Amino acid sequence: MTLRNQLDEIDLKILDIIIKNARTPFKDVALEVGISRAAVHQRVNRMIDMEVITGSGYLINPKKVEFRTCTYIGIFLEKGGIYSEVVKHLEKILEIVECHYTTGQYAIFIKVYAKDNEHLKKVLNTKIQKIPGISSTETFISLEETFKRPLPVNS
Repeated sequence: MTLRNQLDEIDLKILDIIIKNARTPFKDVALEVGISRAAVHQRVNRMIDMEVITGSGYLINPKKVEFRTCTYIGIFLEKGGIYSEVVKHLEKILEIVECHYTTGQYAIFIKVYAKDNEHLKKVLNTKIQKIPGISSTETFISLEETFKRPLPVNS
């Protein structure tokens, strides 16, 4: 049985509501779904335990805290077997907000926020490209985030 099969229609409705606004009070979710607030709380906790829901918190607008340059960087490794060691170094670089082990030409693909191009250059030259095992990088600066949306769970 897949994890998706362990979720019923009520779970999916709850997810649909809280994905749109994680700050929606459980009493409002309960009214919309037609169950008690305690039942919503129990179901959300169960989905957290199942790791359907991971993390909670506030999303920060990077531009409002002066991180104006969003960049994606493809990383080439000297050999694939050093992935785990390289990731340990990447985790220490706070400007990196996402890291993916990928197929294709890059072994690793990361998302980086920098204050400006000068800051990005410093992160690349003094942090990322100094990591043992990284043979080269390819950088893509995002000109604009056109849209971002949560994963549709109830479709």
